Amino acid sequence: MNSSIGASSKQKAGVPQPPETSSKRKRGVFQKELQHMMYGFGDCSNPLPESVALMEDIVMEYIIDLVHKAQDNGSKQGKLSVEDFLYLMRKLNRCTELLSMNEELKQARKAFETDEEKLRKAFEADEDNKLVGPTE
Repeated sequence: MNSSIGASSKQKAGVPQPPETSSKRKRGVFQKELQHMMYGFGDCSNPLPESVALMEDIVMEYIIDLVHKAQDNGSKQGKLSVEDFLYLMRKLNRCTELLSMNEELKQARKAFETDEEKLRKAFEADEDNKLVGPTE
């Protein structure tokens, strides 16, 4: 079977292909920086090369996605400005704040429900004591 036919049939079947730029870019550009960051966030001082490569792929994908979004939101066609990136960062920061606030609200509701449950049990125990009467 011809390999070029198999490759074109995969593309027709809707199987996503990696962008050509990802295979052309140099790997290991951020290797030392990522190793230090991984160590700073709790990994060992010398993480596995596969882990660093995976992190690099994730970071590069994020940066590429951020650049594409900045281009889409950009004020001038074909030109990126610092303001385009700042807008995205503020938007991301706001999303992070909202997620954090949501988590705080969940914890407060949980604490309130726990306190309410304790009060209910104490009230029921007090009512049971009143029904039984004095033990003297």
